[in-house]
Amino acid sequence: MKAKKIIDFRPKFFETMKNYSREKFSADVMAGIIVGVVAIPLAIAFGIASGVGPTEGLVTAIIAGMLISVFGGSKVQIGGPTGAFIIIIYGVVQQYGLGGLAIATIMAGIILVVMGLCHMGSIIKYMPYPIIIGFTGGIAITIFSTQINDLLGLGISNVPANFIDKWICYFGNISGIDWWSTAMGLLSIALIAVTPKFSKKVPGSLLAIIVMTIVAWLLREYAGVTSIKTIGDLYELPSGLPEFRLPVIDLSEGSLFATIQELAPVAFTIAMLGAIESLLSAMVADGVIGDSHNSNTELIGQGIANIVVPFFGGIPATGAIARTMANINNGGKTPVAGIVHTFVLLLVLLLLGGIVGQIPMPCLAGVLVMVAYNMSGWRTILSMYRSSMSGTGVLFVTLLLTVFFDLTLAIEVGLVMAIVIVLKRLSESANIQVVRDRMDVHHDGEHDETLDIPSGTEVYEIEGPFFFGVANKFDELTRDSDSMPIRVVRMRKVSFIDSTGLHDLEIFIKSSLKEGRAVILSGVHENVEKSLRKAGIVKLVGKNNVCSDIYLALERAQQISKEIGL
Repeated sequence: MKAKKIIDFRPKFFETMKNYSREKFSADVMAGIIVGVVAIPLAIAFGIASGVGPTEGLVTAIIAGMLISVFGGSKVQIGGPTGAFIIIIYGVVQQYGLGGLAIATIMAGIILVVMGLCHMGSIIKYMPYPIIIGFTGGIAITIFSTQINDLLGLGISNVPANFIDKWICYFGNISGIDWWSTAMGLLSIALIAVTPKFSKKVPGSLLAIIVMTIVAWLLREYAGVTSIKTIGDLYELPSGLPEFRLPVIDLSEGSLFATIQELAPVAFTIAMLGAIESLLSAMVADGVIGDSHNSNTELIGQGIANIVVPFFGGIPATGAIARTMANINNGGKTPVAGIVHTFVLLLVLLLLGGIVGQIPMPCLAGVLVMVAYNMSGWRTILSMYRSSMSGTGVLFVTLLLTVFFDLTLAIEVGLVMAIVIVLKRLSESANIQVVRDRMDVHHDGEHDETLDIPSGTEVYEIEGPFFFGVANKFDELTRDSDSMPIRVVRMRKVSFIDSTGLHDLEIFIKSSLKEGRAVILSGVHENVEKSLRKAGIVKLVGKNNVCSDIYLALERAQQISKEIGL
């Protein structure tokens, strides 16, 4: 029993199998087939855009998708490669090769498992929304910029990784534009955009790939147009089942440990991004199906998938919102639908490699341009701009750092900015005042009364959390005030106190006692009193000087006042 409480790992697959039925199986099979069809172009496109290839994209969707469905914490989550990882994967492959990517992915998987075992699933949900929108928008811009070469048929063999250098390269080679490729790319975008207006069931990306593959073949066979590049022209096509293989990494420039140290920040970014995206996807799914996912199990399931998939040549994977919603909309009930979708992809990998090779690269670029558009969240950005300037600031800083530097730095800076803004607001909402002679007491707005403060007594009233941002105010106020022999610290509105607040309160009490002044604490909340006891502050002031309300505190002050002859 104890182990179950410590390790929160309860995959939904095994739970749903207890009451599984033929009706659920029929619904799952149909949904899984449709989602598998939807996933084909996306898996291929994400693999190619990441700098690896179509096979790696399909392998990831198959193996990671299977493991996420079996070991995940959501009934309907569909896992696989996503657009969010493209810029990270591309950068790692450029610098460390496929072996380095494999090591980083395995490390990220281990981090995810540890996060799940440490019950961090619920904590990840509190990532500030402006940061999520900011890095998602930045990723969208980056994905769009990576597709210009194929979209316009520029034929550049080595496109720079840096955003600015990339666009300089594009403009420098704009004279090499291929109008057949450009037309095919733009038509693909148009077809993807208009398809939902005519059919909600048929995925626009799949329709565009089918139509444009046929068009490209007709142009090549009957019109002599050979300038439109296809996947088969640039990549080795899949042939057979994925093979188990150990990651191979170049250690000519250092030890394995040194390489792991270098890859640690990248692995952490992959883990955090995977955790955020998968849990957001699961939360969205919960709202639609009226269920609740297990966030810790979901993290462990995602971690298992990312540990295993590199040994078959795959890339990082996470929960995919678009494919998860397609699963729900087509009647998926349990993780079996996700398992069926992986078998559909496996059939494509084994039997349709030749057809995959005929897909035109401009069409695939068009698919990714639409993915970038849907990821951009421009409507949300406009809405946030109108409603919150501070949130907008965090959003745009995160977005720009994602585009011009890297995602790790963007999330770190965004988090620091968000925390500073929250602390500033908390500090501004907190209030500390000194009251003498008479004070007003409010009773939930029902009626007020005025109390006489005993002779030689002053009341320090603290409103709001007593943390390091407020503790400085308290310290300055106590130093500047004309101190009375008796000091009452009213804490009825102090919801929590941190270590800095405890330290400053302790210094205040010690200095007061050293000067021969009495200190009384009033209205201390139970959780705050626990902190005061642990810090030895209750013992320092004496139990008699810790009062439950202001009335008792002023009575105690009156008693002390008489004792010292005031």
